[in-house]
Amino acid sequence: MGHARTLSMSLTGLEGTLVEVEADVAPGLPAFHLVGLPDSSTLQARERVRAAAAHVGCALAPRRLTVNLIPAWRPKHGTGFDLAIALAVLAAQGALPGAGPGGGLDSTLLLGELGLDGRLRPVPGVLPALIAARAQGIARAVVPAANLAEARLVEGLEADAAEDLGELLHRFGADVPAGGSGPAALAPPPVDDDPSEDTPGPDGPDFADVIGQRQARRAAEVAAAGGHHLLMVGPPGSGKTMIASRLPGILPGLELEDALTVSAIHSVAGHFDAARGLRRRPPFESPHHSATPAAVVGGGAGIAGPGAISRAHAGVLFLDEAPEFPARVLEALREPLETGDITLHRARGVARYPARFQLVLAANPCPCGMAVGKGTDCTCTPLQRRRYLARLSGPVKDRIDMRIEVPAVDVHAVGGATGETSAAIAARVATARDRQRRRFAGRSWALNAQLPGPSLRGEFAPEAGDRRLLDRAVETGRLTLRGHDRVLRLAWTIADLDGHERPTAEHIGEALTLREGDRP
Repeated sequence: MGHARTLSMSLTGLEGTLVEVEADVAPGLPAFHLVGLPDSSTLQARERVRAAAAHVGCALAPRRLTVNLIPAWRPKHGTGFDLAIALAVLAAQGALPGAGPGGGLDSTLLLGELGLDGRLRPVPGVLPALIAARAQGIARAVVPAANLAEARLVEGLEADAAEDLGELLHRFGADVPAGGSGPAALAPPPVDDDPSEDTPGPDGPDFADVIGQRQARRAAEVAAAGGHHLLMVGPPGSGKTMIASRLPGILPGLELEDALTVSAIHSVAGHFDAARGLRRRPPFESPHHSATPAAVVGGGAGIAGPGAISRAHAGVLFLDEAPEFPARVLEALREPLETGDITLHRARGVARYPARFQLVLAANPCPCGMAVGKGTDCTCTPLQRRRYLARLSGPVKDRIDMRIEVPAVDVHAVGGATGETSAAIAARVATARDRQRRRFAGRSWALNAQLPGPSLRGEFAPEAGDRRLLDRAVETGRLTLRGHDRVLRLAWTIADLDGHERPTAEHIGEALTLREGDRP
């Protein structure tokens, strides 16, 4: 009878592979075969396509239908192939006169899930799919109307949409009612957030709400300025969670590349609101301590989906009551903290997701939380105390730049003057980041926390006289070599906040204090 082809996209993590959907209609007993390693959700497209086509008045021919998804060796998953399969089959059986040579069907990317009534339903991952399509030379795409705002975020690619299958078939010359509302009546392009907006929103949590805790506030400012990790240990009610939740409010807005990556991750996860444009504010993820490793790191059957560490990319991952998290979750953070990404291996494929986040941990000093001061109110045994904090293993704690104690709030500070606002802190953070951006211009890193060890101990090493205290800490075993480098990175950030060109002995001393939790 006939042969036709359309294009769709298969996502593995954020990486897209162009899929050719070729359909063949031949004489024989009526059958519908779908080949090319589809998973169960993709295989069920046969019934969705058959019902949708019949509903819009363009039923499938009672012939032997074969659809092949190329490359046939790569597993396919998801319902986003429905639209491409439907148009390939109908074009192959001659129902689309306008889909011949020059009609554009074989050069247009088609994404969308079909309802049994023919309506096009949204699918996750449209943003990374179209970014990948643009990189592979595709100039036009058709998506469900509900995904149009997301599709229009991809510059350099013409995005069109349809409400239902009948509307799209009518455009290619099928003898069916037009239906739908046409592309002109769909949602307008979203208004992108201002990339220069670096201050928190007026309704967001503000550091002015935090009473006292001068060192913890300083540690949060240093963390925001240099992209450092932070561990806070203190009794319940000392303000650890308040400080962590306010950290994203003093972070600068995301640059375009990070905004695209963060938006693409949330699109794959199905949590992206395209009507508000690209995500320009750093994300904040705070999973509960009962979360599984798959929920935090990423996972799932088939192709692994992004976890909390990837959704927190370019933002903050906050683990409250950190010792209560399963050891497997905490230990799984070790590699992402070093590499800035996570590679998840599953039977149906390998998915890689960015995971460059700022880790903030909060912990009580013991299970009852009262082992502060003289610890007279603590009901825990010495063994319970040791076991509790030992759940944070040495390799994990060694990767944390700052480890500070957050004491109980001084009762005399309650009712006094409010603390410094997030806007004032954010201004200093933005200035410090601008110094780093200019200092590291043309290099593969942009923040002090990302400064590689060889450069840190070479070109960017402080004066030998200023490093004596730090070198002594390494010689006596108080610091590992990794800890040595992290203290130097902290010192650079403190120098940037203070407006100095290079770290001094005073900056290194403060960095050691933030690293070790007490005065060296």
